[in-house]
Amino acid sequence: MPRTIATNTDVDREQLLEFLRPRHKVVLITTRQDGSVVGSPVSAGVDEQGRIVIATYPERAKAHNVARTGTASVVVLSDEFDGPWVHVDGEAELITLPEAVEPLVDYFRSIAGEHSDWAEYRQAMVDQGKALIRVTPTRWSPVATGGFPARLAD
Repeated sequence: MPRTIATNTDVDREQLLEFLRPRHKVVLITTRQDGSVVGSPVSAGVDEQGRIVIATYPERAKAHNVARTGTASVVVLSDEFDGPWVHVDGEAELITLPEAVEPLVDYFRSIAGEHSDWAEYRQAMVDQGKALIRVTPTRWSPVATGGFPARLAD
């Protein structure tokens, strides 16, 4: 049986965004007040400015952590468990209502396209008290795939 060899592909910012756009399964990593980290599985998109966008509620620990530190990391996964992935660090911000409404529209579009009733969607975001986390990539790993190290190729 042939062995799958792990890969690491360096990408520039545009290649990173191209990789991120179709992938919505993300682990958001934020820093607790005591300095330890916490990961949260979330759905994410990429807005027109190239920021990773994540809908949340302002009461969540991830929202508090982002608001306090102004930083976050994400691990962006492929749909297939053994597919390519990338780790992204960045500056992060929490946007709350009422400013969050239009960015939440952009978030929805980045993941699912057009909504059948935008007025209804906007009202639902207000009714639910939603917020948005935006992560501006400042550093990222190579796009990686798992497998055996190259030394075991033969």
